[in-house]
Amino acid sequence: MKLRIVGGVAAGTSAAARASRRDPDAEIVLYEMGRDISYSGCAMPYYLQGLIPSATQLAPRDPEWFRQQYGVRVLTRHRVLSLDPAGRTLLVEDLENGRILEDSWDRLILATGAAPVIPPIPGHDRDRVFVLRTLEDMRRLEAFLLEKNPSSSLIAGSGFVGLEMTETLLVRGITVTLADLLPEVAPSVDPELGSIVREHLEAAGVKVRTGSAIVSIGEKEVQLESGERIQADLVLLATGIRPVTDLARAAGIPLGESGAIRVNHGMETGISGIFACGDCAEQYHVLTGEPVYVPLGSTANKTGRVAGDRAAGGDLTFGGVLGTSIMRVLDLTVASTGLTETAARRAGFDPVVIRDRKPSRAGYMGGQPMDLLVVGDRSSGRILGAQIVGPDGVDKRIDVLAAAITLGARASDLAGMDLAYAPPYSLTRDPVLYAGMILEKKEGN
Repeated sequence: MKLRIVGGVAAGTSAAARASRRDPDAEIVLYEMGRDISYSGCAMPYYLQGLIPSATQLAPRDPEWFRQQYGVRVLTRHRVLSLDPAGRTLLVEDLENGRILEDSWDRLILATGAAPVIPPIPGHDRDRVFVLRTLEDMRRLEAFLLEKNPSSSLIAGSGFVGLEMTETLLVRGITVTLADLLPEVAPSVDPELGSIVREHLEAAGVKVRTGSAIVSIGEKEVQLESGERIQADLVLLATGIRPVTDLARAAGIPLGESGAIRVNHGMETGISGIFACGDCAEQYHVLTGEPVYVPLGSTANKTGRVAGDRAAGGDLTFGGVLGTSIMRVLDLTVASTGLTETAARRAGFDPVVIRDRKPSRAGYMGGQPMDLLVVGDRSSGRILGAQIVGPDGVDKRIDVLAAAITLGARASDLAGMDLAYAPPYSLTRDPVLYAGMILEKKEGN
């Protein structure tokens, strides 16, 4: 069986590894346009902050490792130009010498990822304007930081990259203005929790500007829609990503409503024998069953594994996503999972929302307040979503809640869970249990 994979970061390499395990005799070739494979993009802000000593730790596996470990042939700096589903062939350009080659497949996996959204702002192509998506982006930004020693910056966008890079630049002694079109920062949580993040940023000296677009990027300053001019030696555009679907679209592979490649639960596209995974593909929401686009590194790895298994004759399926996410913003942790109140109502639920503030552990053991927002369904009592912001203990609570939602737990189940307790770690009644009790009472079940 000839398996060809397009894209070699998280999803593509996961697919290659799984396919090799499933069918050791398969002839697997992976084409990657860039120089780096199987790297941790999520770690880039922490490398730039100095927390990771070497960039090689972000990409510990090279093509030779995949050849020895799995018998997979990985060709970097090879760009797939076109696909012919009828003839099961593809054209590939070797970017090192310009040579064009033709290849064929029995099964094909598309793991073409996503690309940064770059708004058409005058000045967006200046040398001091950056995005942060690949290791090449990281190296370019690192070189600028070392050579130019900027003292001021503007970050456009307050999602994961924007907020993590805010911390990074502050640690490096660079002043930060954070600008976002949205009315509040941290769009992964509701505005009432986002306002806590905003206050925390402002207390650290970050200038936050929301609800105002960037009009232009000049030589030394950025002009906002409000008319304000912001001094910025460095500009980072963290304005979102879009699925890379050019190959799929040109080959007639159906896309979903989100613009990503439509797949079934086995990650197979609308054309038999062609699979898609990672940030170029849609997923399904655990609670609604509807297709969604939630590009996360953890999801890319899981969908890659399923695509590789299926392409090699296996029967794995992908169970869907809740959109569980977590990030560090200075001394705060911001996490969410499942549906917001608005999304729950749109999906046909009758949402009930509770907000609570509880310490992460016993006060006499240094417990600090966490703000929890939990969404339930009034008629069934099911937990639908949760958001938490706090300096400590957020990670384990959001994972407990994600597991509870995945398994269909009700508020009463949450209230009665047998969670671990000792004063250094929790309260006698954990904040998750309190949330279940309050929600159960409010739902009236």
